[in-house]
Amino acid sequence: MHFAMNEEQQLIVDAAKQFADQKLAPGYQQRDREGVFDRRLTEQMGELGFVAPEQSVEFGGSGISYLTSGMVMEAIASADFNMAYVQLLASLNTQILARYAVPELAKHWIPQICSGNIILGVALTEPGGGSDAANLQLRAEKTEGGYLLVGEKASISMSDQADLMIVFARTGAKDSRARGVSAFLVEMDSPNITTSRYDDLGQRCVGRGSIYFDKVFVPEKNRLGSENRAFSQVMEGFDFSRALIGLQCLAVAEQSLGEAWKYSQEREAFGKPISVNQGVVFPLAEAQTQLEAAKLLCYKTLWLKDQGKPHTAEAAMCKWWPPKLAFEIIHQCLLTHGHGGYARDYPFEQRLRDVLGLQIGDGTAQIMKMIIAREKLGEYQ
Repeated sequence: MHFAMNEEQQLIVDAAKQFADQKLAPGYQQRDREGVFDRRLTEQMGELGFVAPEQSVEFGGSGISYLTSGMVMEAIASADFNMAYVQLLASLNTQILARYAVPELAKHWIPQICSGNIILGVALTEPGGGSDAANLQLRAEKTEGGYLLVGEKASISMSDQADLMIVFARTGAKDSRARGVSAFLVEMDSPNITTSRYDDLGQRCVGRGSIYFDKVFVPEKNRLGSENRAFSQVMEGFDFSRALIGLQCLAVAEQSLGEAWKYSQEREAFGKPISVNQGVVFPLAEAQTQLEAAKLLCYKTLWLKDQGKPHTAEAAMCKWWPPKLAFEIIHQCLLTHGHGGYARDYPFEQRLRDVLGLQIGDGTAQIMKMIIAREKLGEYQ
């Protein structure tokens, strides 16, 4: 395993970092206040190849490795955690479409997603489900030419901004759990769809809310994969997104650490820079050590995916530890900046609010630890 970027990776990451610093960073706090994505920026990301860059050239991607895609995620998220959701959602969902959608759907939608013209979300969680993701109540009732979706999805990112949603619904018996779930590609401007938005602590640019389906017709061709088998087929793609989420959170922590190291040398107390005090720099040194370890875990997970090797346990590790660690590191960086760091003039408070949500969304730490335990117990039977 090599730890240095090759020339191609360096050029791609440098370009992503330049775009993030020049175009995304200046509006990070403003978009938080407005609570809306700037669709012009998503299109610019697409034009530069930063949306689902691991997708094949045939589908409008750049055909880069999963590991390189993770590095692009870091570059984007370091400047704007929320705009990195464009890549996260696209990378997760286009691989689902590429593998399970009928060819005409994949060829029609994936290039538009990679271009940044279309945002595709995923609707899995329900009001009474939460971590019990297989306990779905939203039903897909068979009708002539397709299905009628009836029910509610809750806590869905981009609920009122996405153009498309991959919607998980029950097509089997009520007690069939994971064995009776199917997935569908749904256009969000379809008749009988309404949405709401929650007043959340963080990730205000992304937005989270409920989606209500009142006999929404979905053509049969829009079913992804086999009927009643979405959990065994489609859910495997979440291993990729979990590694990206880890890097998304760590990028914000790394940016905060860089600012804290610099500040510790500029801020003076008792006639000396505060960096001469072990009480100031030791917490930062500990944070830097843990950050490097967590990044290597995420890199290894993506490397395993590139090699076609199992990485479910590692992906679960990426999902529970880096978001928690990122929150702790950003918190320490805020404290390092003293009373000034507590003000909204600095981005620390927004970063704290933003990364906190991913300790909950896309699988809690408890669920991730159960996955890790299951995988490891299976190895040592």
